[in-house]
Amino acid sequence: MKKTLTRVAAALTLAVGLSGAASATECIAPANPGGGWDFTCRTVSKIMFDLGIVPEPIQVTNMAGAGGGLAFAHVVTERNTDEDLFVAASSATATRLAQGAYGGMNADMVRWPASLGADPGVLVVAADSPWKSLSDMVEAVKADPASVTFAGGSAAGGFDHLKVLMALRRGGFDDIRAVKYISLDGGADALTQVIGGHAQVMTGDMSEVVGFLKAGKVRVLAVLNEDRVPGFEDIPTAKEQGFDVVAVNWRGFYLPGGISDAAYDKWVERLMKVAESDAWAEAMAANGLAPFPKFGADFETWVRGNIEEIRALSKEIGVIQ
Repeated sequence: MKKTLTRVAAALTLAVGLSGAASATECIAPANPGGGWDFTCRTVSKIMFDLGIVPEPIQVTNMAGAGGGLAFAHVVTERNTDEDLFVAASSATATRLAQGAYGGMNADMVRWPASLGADPGVLVVAADSPWKSLSDMVEAVKADPASVTFAGGSAAGGFDHLKVLMALRRGGFDDIRAVKYISLDGGADALTQVIGGHAQVMTGDMSEVVGFLKAGKVRVLAVLNEDRVPGFEDIPTAKEQGFDVVAVNWRGFYLPGGISDAAYDKWVERLMKVAESDAWAEAMAANGLAPFPKFGADFETWVRGNIEEIRALSKEIGVIQ
């Protein structure tokens, strides 16, 4: 297992900055290029170098597999004391940990330094879809559940899946086992399925769909946020459409569990500088993110609470026992 993980990491390594440049510092994005974890890794890594927080470009490694489980296992088993490594994480990570999807591994096996932003959930269809509203989608599922396939970047029962079930429940559809959901390695892959007509709805996060939205390839039926997203004010919230659903995906990082307290504090400081920068504010505005700054012990406590909340919700809707 360890040798396989090492070969995968080596094969999928992509560098930020000079081609072929080696860097002591590495960020793992646990999915293919183009998704939310990839965005988080690459954007934060670039800002760190541009601001002089790190002395050289940060190496970014895409390590897709098992909904983030391959990267998590790699960090726990291969890189437990690597103080130069940080890994993109989100509500999807917390969901998988809450549901025991990482082969018995848990949140206490890594350390949690920071969350920098929150990515509002979205439900997306192809630009030529006949559905113009969230109600149109829900009514189609009620009429014939088998005719609607949802695609997301999380595993079955993961956070992207939960968003759909929450919205459908608010719309009066409770037969969750009849909902068709396919799991893919990241939001970009899910969008490709929708655009290609292999799925009808992509469930994911705002940052994952901005490029496709600006290119006119997709339509967002609803944003699962309290308010409309700045810069995308033409997209209505689910609540505006009569569905009391709020589901945001925090964007942050975890670190190897065996690093020193000094190294942990150094990462907290680095990420705090990113969160306070104009460059990060601009990146959030350009990609539909809202500020969500949580650091150090406060973030670690919040993550554990988040995991417990997701576990309770998963049990409530029957995803886990």
